[in-house]
Amino acid sequence: MADQKDLDAHYTTMDKIFRLSLGEKGGYSGARFDGDFSMTLEQAQEKKHQFIMDKCNIKPGMKVLDIGCGWGAFIDFLNKKGVETTGVVLAEGQAIACRKNGLNVHHMDSKKITPETFGMFDAVCAMGSPEHLCSVEEYRAGKQEQIYETYFRQINALLPVGGRFYCQTMVFGPNMVKFEDIKFGKTNVYKKRSDYSGEELMDLVCDVFPGSWLPYGQEGMERPAKKEHFKLIHSDSGRLDYIETIHRWTAAFNKWDLEKYMLYASLAPKLLNSDFRKWIRRYKIAPNLQVFEREIFEHYRMVYEKVA
Repeated sequence: MADQKDLDAHYTTMDKIFRLSLGEKGGYSGARFDGDFSMTLEQAQEKKHQFIMDKCNIKPGMKVLDIGCGWGAFIDFLNKKGVETTGVVLAEGQAIACRKNGLNVHHMDSKKITPETFGMFDAVCAMGSPEHLCSVEEYRAGKQEQIYETYFRQINALLPVGGRFYCQTMVFGPNMVKFEDIKFGKTNVYKKRSDYSGEELMDLVCDVFPGSWLPYGQEGMERPAKKEHFKLIHSDSGRLDYIETIHRWTAAFNKWDLEKYMLYASLAPKLLNSDFRKWIRRYKIAPNLQVFEREIFEHYRMVYEKVA
């Protein structure tokens, strides 16, 4: 599983730049355009939140847990609907920002949550966090299936029979490359953006999201869920919506804002560090976008119901 250091590298270091770009409680998971790209990013995020609320039968007064809640966009949405919310997040910068904005968010490892931690919930949500459960090393050791079974067993313990779990996650798609063909840590980041093979893009993605190895297809989620007494109520692909979301995020990060660009300028001394220069190059290559465009990655939005 991605650890504290892994997640802080991506979410805490750039915390203020993210918030200046996407808003104090901005959503940092795929939005729901459903093909209508005339919508603003904010409208598409709110559409996703309403979709989750409807599909999970969430009503005012109910208790909802958001695992990996980011900067609290969904929690804020539910709070305004009269729902009692709890969020957990592993990246410290996100937890601090959430609490400053008055959200009930805890900085902790979600694997440690039991019914004794916060009590039971009427619904549980995880947008993006399930893709960080299994590391490359754990996959190599043959532990991926066990990790996801343990995950669904934990969610099961937090819900009553009939309670629903919304799970939005990346998975490997139909064009996923062979694991043994990926040369981890060997990719040249100074080539043309269009010249990277699928194997090289996978290496770069693992640098962007260290500590994470995805399930293989929707089946990689559905199989362990079924073993732990969940049935799939709804599933649809969010791949095209996620591609559009990434484009909207990129535009937001590049949009002029004096405070934000002063923060960018403050990073200039780090350019003396070769690892930081490579980090900037990876951002320009956008491997996380390219793997979706090439269908190396897929993106699913699933609703599970506890049956026992």
